[in-house]
Amino acid sequence: MQQATIKQTLWQQWIEDTHCVFERDPAARNTLEILLTYPGVHALLVHRLCHRLWLSNWRTVARILAFVCRTVSNVDIHPGATIGRRLFIDHGAGVVIGETTIIGDDVTLYHGVTLGGTTWNKEKRHPTLGDKVLIGAGAKVLGNITLGDNVRVGANSVVVKDVPPCCTVVGIPGRIIQSKGLKIQLNDGIDLDHHLVPDPVGKAIQCLLDRIDQLEAAQQTFALKAQESCHDCEADTLCQTPTESAVLKKAAA
Repeated sequence: MQQATIKQTLWQQWIEDTHCVFERDPAARNTLEILLTYPGVHALLVHRLCHRLWLSNWRTVARILAFVCRTVSNVDIHPGATIGRRLFIDHGAGVVIGETTIIGDDVTLYHGVTLGGTTWNKEKRHPTLGDKVLIGAGAKVLGNITLGDNVRVGANSVVVKDVPPCCTVVGIPGRIIQSKGLKIQLNDGIDLDHHLVPDPVGKAIQCLLDRIDQLEAAQQTFALKAQESCHDCEADTLCQTPTESAVLKKAAA
């Protein structure tokens, strides 16, 4: 992935990163507007330069340039992060991408997304994202885990385990709610309908309510049958509780 990215010139990367906005943001009207007003694009364009400086061992310069960009754009991308082609960071505010993160092609991140690490060791400690992954607003993907191609992560979810391709993940911790056998992307290959996800909590509650209704109906049926059988039973007080027996004895006395 990294080698394929570096084969492009910096200018080619910048052109792709700018033009991909038109495919994923209906508010984009022209290139000048994108270049002047999209902080996610600003952060990505600067990162392309910072990453090349990082690979050339100009690491202090890369970190300083990334820091200045973060101050302006409110997007924190470590220069060491490997980012594929046509990443789109919508709105940009509060996005954090760690040093050892690897991002595939045509990935979409919304504001507040964190691709973070979970260890102090200097090793691969950040996520790896496949192609066409979409991560909703406020979601956190933590640790050296892998999200397969076409994965969707619901807003405010926390993902800490690997996710197979073509799955939808929601919740804290993230749970797979759509099987990998279902295709979820649109005809153009990019699925932005990250709000159209099932509600596993609501579904579980509804299942419990349905089960309670079944149990109550079964209990009422059993009670009616018990009352009918008592009229023909010759056991008299055999089924009565001690309290019922005491009340009946007092009434008879």
